[in-house]
Amino acid sequence: MSQETTTPLNTQDRGGPAQPILVVNNLKKYFPVRSGLFAREGKFVHAVDNVSFSVAKGKTLGIVGESGCGKSTTAKLIARLINPDSGKMVFDGDGVAEYGGIALKEFRKNLQMVFQDSFASLNPRLTIEQTTAYGPTVHGVSRAQAFAQARSLLQRVGLAPEQFATRYPHELSGGQRQRVNIARALAYQPRLVILDEAVAALDKSVQAQVLNLLQELKSERQLTYLFISHDLHVVHYMSDEVMVMYLGQVVEKGPVERIFSHAAHPYTRALLSAIPSMDPAKRTLKSPLEGDPPNPINPPAGCRFQDRCPLVKDICRSVSPMLAPVGVVYDHTVACHLNLEPPPHE
Repeated sequence: MSQETTTPLNTQDRGGPAQPILVVNNLKKYFPVRSGLFAREGKFVHAVDNVSFSVAKGKTLGIVGESGCGKSTTAKLIARLINPDSGKMVFDGDGVAEYGGIALKEFRKNLQMVFQDSFASLNPRLTIEQTTAYGPTVHGVSRAQAFAQARSLLQRVGLAPEQFATRYPHELSGGQRQRVNIARALAYQPRLVILDEAVAALDKSVQAQVLNLLQELKSERQLTYLFISHDLHVVHYMSDEVMVMYLGQVVEKGPVERIFSHAAHPYTRALLSAIPSMDPAKRTLKSPLEGDPPNPINPPAGCRFQDRCPLVKDICRSVSPMLAPVGVVYDHTVACHLNLEPPPHE
């Protein structure tokens, strides 16, 4: 096997390690709601509402939040599987597509996505070898080189080519299919990989194997991950930074250890308190949150967490909080009015 098929290509790295690989500014996506025949005004679901963040090279950003908070929609907007209503993206110093700079086809080679449903992600009429080689051939790689690379990648993700290359998706287990999806993503030699609940459908033993594989590949190929998950234990293990979303907005972001030990937003604290504990003395006997998230079609003015927050104040009902540093820790930001209050006098 030639060295060319196994060595990652990061020669496009122009800005050096200090420059974020991805910068997202004010990303917004509203989905129209089908109204009645005589409705005067159109209604929209505020799926993603002015989301801004950056991802450092070689790091993993974990994105967490309840179902419906906008995690997966944000991922699809970044991958340009759906088009944003507004907002800008910068990939390693270059604007994306219509913003000038890197073309959409080139951007998609540098960014790949692994989805939760491993079976629906694969073409049932292609063998896994054909699936893995398909993308590179579309992008101009010779058939012989693409299939050689596919076999090398299958070997790397733990699927012996002589045993698995000619199998079809229905002949594989869920964990094996997800390994194929990882190999297929790596076939493009990407720099950024979005993992959208990529291990949620796997049992715990297989999940651990896939997570360890992802960590190894990240180190070997200098990859950057966007890791979306409901499982906070997995997020803690995988992530360098964590971003918490609520009803389409970012409410907190910071280093993983800082978030898990010194969460500043009441919503983040509620999420962390719901993590199952092996210690019987630390069992959660009361639900950390009461009520449901507000209607995303008509979100409330001010803080969107106000109706469920135990610390709500009058300002929360009228003024939307902005992301601001927590004290002097400038890499830990939170959107909460309590963060801006002076400390109580002793």
